Amino acid sequence: MSNFVGINKQDDRQFKHHMTANEVIRHMESLRNEEQRNILMRFFKTGKGEYGEGDEFLGIKVPQTREVVKISKDLPLNEVSVLLQNIWHEVRLCGFLILVEKFEALTKKRIVIDEDSTKKRDEIVLFYLKYADFANNWDLVDLSAPKILGHWLMLPSFVEEKQTIVDELAKSGRLWRQRISMVCTLKPLQMGEAAWCLRYAEIHCQHPHDLMQKAVGWMLREMGKHVSMDLLRSFLQIHAATMPRTALRYAIEHMSPQEKQDWMHKRYE
Repeated sequence: MSNFVGINKQDDRQFKHHMTANEVIRHMESLRNEEQRNILMRFFKTGKGEYGEGDEFLGIKVPQTREVVKISKDLPLNEVSVLLQNIWHEVRLCGFLILVEKFEALTKKRIVIDEDSTKKRDEIVLFYLKYADFANNWDLVDLSAPKILGHWLMLPSFVEEKQTIVDELAKSGRLWRQRISMVCTLKPLQMGEAAWCLRYAEIHCQHPHDLMQKAVGWMLREMGKHVSMDLLRSFLQIHAATMPRTALRYAIEHMSPQEKQDWMHKRYE
């Protein structure tokens, strides 16, 4: 029987202290659901030649994974690395969500400029980047990159070359690293900063992969929502005629029907 069963508040702290990654994995394997697994394998395109080829699922829903994260968020980084390298998609997701929890705990107002917290955030980000290739599907990227890497871009740090780090992801030639570089700009946008989004939308504007086109359009749309519609329109004035249709459709999603039509017509001029 899993050690997770019957945990109460009284022994929760003691349990977490002794928890290992292997216990987390065993518990998650016990939640396996074949019907849900088949659905997820299709949804995340795991077939031969598809973007998620070879990814393996247990069939665990995200809320279930988040419940595991609540209990295991105090795992040390060396144990989290075991989760991130696991064959099961949901176990890797659990690992990335634990990193999100650890990072967000270090962003509280009273400690955000604290030297120790700053060092620990830098450590988490560098650890995240070390295992970035294990975020090998869009949900793993989207649920982690903005809240770890993206938030870090907006906070004090002892790492001087933040832009160089994200540029390396953008120019890596690897789909999921490239998506991290684009999607991580969501958090800066939510905090009112558009420069990161504009930089990587420019770099990825002509990306051939559908998942990158969607990411570019999504971030541009969020720029219009959180920062400035005029800034979005300025970007589109330059790029709408040549950017992929998918990216443009996502970017203009919150505009009026007439304005959408005008931008799509500009593309076909």
